Amino acid sequence: MQTIPLFPLSHGLFPDGRLDLQIFEVRYLDLVRRCHREGTPFGVAWIEQGREVTVPGQQPQLFSHGTLAHIDSLETVQAALLRLRCHGGQRFALHKVRPGPLGVWQGEVEYLAPDAAVDIPPDLQYLAQRMGRGIAQAQEDGRLPELPLLPPFRLDECGWVANRWAEFLPLPAAYKQSLLQERDPLARLRAIDRSMDREDSDT
Repeated sequence: MQTIPLFPLSHGLFPDGRLDLQIFEVRYLDLVRRCHREGTPFGVAWIEQGREVTVPGQQPQLFSHGTLAHIDSLETVQAALLRLRCHGGQRFALHKVRPGPLGVWQGEVEYLAPDAAVDIPPDLQYLAQRMGRGIAQAQEDGRLPELPLLPPFRLDECGWVANRWAEFLPLPAAYKQSLLQERDPLARLRAIDRSMDREDSDT
């Protein structure tokens, strides 16, 4: 178990994903400045019930799993407005939440092992190919920096491809949470495949 500062968000972060944030609340201004100065991550915890902005007397209800966010860049837009770009690190199971200094939530977490590099089976190759075509087209159009993607593009690995689709697809938060906590990267990619079938049937 380790205690880490938490940043509750209505949308989550997956390992190796990109997260852009604008910070204006005093408690989080202090948090991200300290994390940037010390080179330490903070935990992105998904909100199951509640709001991102502080509501006096209310504690947001958080899902059971989250992801570490490592700060890649920090830009001071105004004295009380910071712009961050982060990347997703290790996943964690969240066991206990309590208030901390300046109102920043603290979580007792247990880290999950990183995904093994599992090759994509033939019947799921279309997921990697479709994503690869999208990346290639964005690169050709000069739009690659606009995509919430970070190299290297590991299009041969189940976990990486599953995580990227989990971020892109308009799936319910609870379903994305189930994908995040799935420890088998092939099972996660097969769940994405089933989601794609549902998406296709809706169009």
